[in-house]
Amino acid sequence: MYTKINEATQYIQTRFEGQIDIAIILGSGLGPLANEIENPVIIDYADIPHFPVSTIPGHDGQLYIGQLSGKTVCAMKGRFHYYEGHDMDIVSLPVRVFSKLNIPFLIVTNACGGIRDDLFPGQITLITDHIGFNAPSVLRGPNLDEFGPRFKDMTEVYSKRLGAIAKEAATKTDISMSEGVYCFFKGPMFETPAEIRALKCIGADMVGMSTVPEAIVARHSGMETLGISLVTNKAAGLGASELNHIEVMEAAKEAEKNLVTLTKEIIENLPEPIAQ
Repeated sequence: MYTKINEATQYIQTRFEGQIDIAIILGSGLGPLANEIENPVIIDYADIPHFPVSTIPGHDGQLYIGQLSGKTVCAMKGRFHYYEGHDMDIVSLPVRVFSKLNIPFLIVTNACGGIRDDLFPGQITLITDHIGFNAPSVLRGPNLDEFGPRFKDMTEVYSKRLGAIAKEAATKTDISMSEGVYCFFKGPMFETPAEIRALKCIGADMVGMSTVPEAIVARHSGMETLGISLVTNKAAGLGASELNHIEVMEAAKEAEKNLVTLTKEIIENLPEPIAQ
């Protein structure tokens, strides 16, 4: 794993040598934020050692590095999912690489299903915590001591101070932003209505097929993480129509402008990194 991380890191450094302030993982339909990056260096995942190629519509499979809101950002236009057949160490490989590049902050976004009654398609939601019962442990196996300890505290996976900045950004830009607990499901099938009823009972507000593995690895690596979900549909049994990925993409496109505006405002107001 160290070899894979180092080789991927070294390749990216041949394409961009400067310090990067923040990494962003863009979920389904949210890739257009990358188009806002100024003078980007664009790297295809296929060219980065050990990076798989994205196979899901809405995930272009490119890394953008450039300027956004006065900061140097590294944005993944598309991610890797467990349901595509990748082991968790590959799903989380980019985050390990970001840590190796000494990037202090991570914004991780996703498209998700709304479980809580007030979360409808188009609602931007701050992730305050997650439920990962269905996620195979991304830290399983030999511990990567260079990045973090064997047993890592998960009390604050999602940074409270970055969350406060996100709330201020939402107020300033007059964008509605709720908050809630995100729950991981393995996919690629959507959840059953019975599963959604069970999740609601244990405190899940949103459900999706990503984010938790990356956020755990970021926490293990000492990166400060902000999680943002875009509700693109009501979860199974809560809406009038059958769930499908096209619906997810369409809802993401409609909310694209607000999410881009909000993210740019957040990046502009990033705090100083916490000394490790």
